Amino acid sequence: MYRIYRLRDVVRIPPEEFGKSLREAALKVLRQTYEGRVTRQLGIIVTVLDVTLSPEGKIIPGDGATYHEAEFTVLAFNPFMQEVVEGEIVTVTSYGLFVDLGATDGFIHKSQIADEPIEYDPTRPGLRLADTGRLIERGDSVRARVYNVALLAAKGLRVSLTLRQPYLGKIEWIRRLKETVAKVKK
Repeated sequence: MYRIYRLRDVVRIPPEEFGKSLREAALKVLRQTYEGRVTRQLGIIVTVLDVTLSPEGKIIPGDGATYHEAEFTVLAFNPFMQEVVEGEIVTVTSYGLFVDLGATDGFIHKSQIADEPIEYDPTRPGLRLADTGRLIERGDSVRARVYNVALLAAKGLRVSLTLRQPYLGKIEWIRRLKETVAKVKK
């Protein structure tokens, strides 16, 4: 889920930024510092939206920069357990799928795609469901549920997804299922 947070910090404005407005310089420094950063509390910081600064800064002897107290707003992506997300498949491997969730990719292990055996088709590349013959490949849109979120030191945020629940899976499959259910109800 995307969330907006209000944070506080002291921003160092280097001398080469003195020609710009204070707000513009602070936004540049904050974006360089915070964008892409991953924290356990906030998730992935996508962007710094705005900043409010104290106009009077402090100067530290031996450092030509000014230091200003800042309060700023960030947009962060922090998926939570059981959240339902939609994304596009960007990579298909013999062991699963990688799904673009916007700020990061989620992973769906082949055992989490369906209740039937899965075969890898390297010519497409795609994964074929053995019993029904349905195919899932790069570029397909899927709806999935988050079942694990881990913050790994070397890899950042890792999001594990599943398609093995009702009304999850390839969007096309869900649409067909809804049409079938609607016909049965009539």
